[in-house]
Amino acid sequence: MNDHLALDPSGVLSQFYISFWIPTAVLTAALVIKLPTIVRLWRDPLLRAVGGLLLLACTVFVFVTPSTIAWTNRVTGVPNISAPWCYSLLTAFCGSCLLLIIAWRNGLSERSAATRRAMRWVVSVYLGVIAALWVLFALADAPVERLRDLDTYYATTPFMREEILLYLGAHAVACLITSRLIWNWVRTEGLDAWLRWGLKLLGAGYVLNLIFDGSKLTAVGARWFGQDLDWLSTNLAPPVAALSAILIAVGFILPHAGQYAHDRWRLRLAHRELRPLYQLMKTVSGNRVPLVLRATPELRLTRRETFIRDVLLPLARHIDPDLGRRAYDAALGLGHPPRRAKALASAVSILDAVATRRRTPEPPEVSAGPDTTNLLQEIGAISRVLRHPDDIEAVRARAATPAESVAVHD
Repeated sequence: MNDHLALDPSGVLSQFYISFWIPTAVLTAALVIKLPTIVRLWRDPLLRAVGGLLLLACTVFVFVTPSTIAWTNRVTGVPNISAPWCYSLLTAFCGSCLLLIIAWRNGLSERSAATRRAMRWVVSVYLGVIAALWVLFALADAPVERLRDLDTYYATTPFMREEILLYLGAHAVACLITSRLIWNWVRTEGLDAWLRWGLKLLGAGYVLNLIFDGSKLTAVGARWFGQDLDWLSTNLAPPVAALSAILIAVGFILPHAGQYAHDRWRLRLAHRELRPLYQLMKTVSGNRVPLVLRATPELRLTRRETFIRDVLLPLARHIDPDLGRRAYDAALGLGHPPRRAKALASAVSILDAVATRRRTPEPPEVSAGPDTTNLLQEIGAISRVLRHPDDIEAVRARAATPAESVAVHD
């Protein structure tokens, strides 16, 4: 059996079969992820184009599955009517990809006359190809239904031969141009990391599409010379197409989904970092931020920041500016960098103010209170150092030491 697999590539490739429903599911997931943004920003033509492209890609993979091919042929009553239909969908998808990349790369606000001409050329050429596919099918004689191997079975049949070459050629040209545009774009300086990785996946997907075209064309060409390399078309090309679709779908959603996940993670991290200071401010005010079950991460972060600042403002009347200066010098003396020393000094001042407020709730009237600008702006850094009570205690102890004693010890 091992010898048979070694001599029969189709046997080996059959072990790596990828159901067309898998890329369909991935493409559908990509469309669902993109859909809220498309609906919210419906006036953006690029987003509409991406949505249409993903929908068209899903349609392609639904109709190229053997079960759907058989259903389409049976419903229409025309053997192999699925061939021009699937070829047309695939051609439209390729042309749409090319249009999208051209528009995406050059932008809509600064679209040059050359870009507009290129887009009109793509539309006219690919509409012409689709029309020619139906004309060639109408002229061809293809009475025997073929669900998996139509390309090679009719490779030498008049008009069907030209139809097969036309759709493969149009597909290959679109993939070649699109992949070149993408890889040129990847090398552009200043791209967002998520966009760069999305473009790399798109480029890899279109390179795989070229392998799909090469496999199909080689198998068809072999038939012209009386050879049988049908396994390239029936066993190699389908999983390559499925993998290509998965990479393209992920490539389209990665810039959006990756940035979305990054932003959500950043918000949650900022919310979590504020927890120590928030817990301290709760002990001061005796209240807490009201719980809202459906609050977004942005709203939860804003509410926590607002609560902390609202409590810090009246608490600032109890802050001792002189202690803050001594604590800052002490933190520097302990080897902390300036930014961390500043946060540690603020933490010491706030903890001292909390203790002072408990002893004397109403501070004596002063002409001018301490400047709280930096204190309110650095709540994140202050909250982070509150997680290190040993460092705060060391700064507090050093700041409480008389200056003469510090000089002797130094």
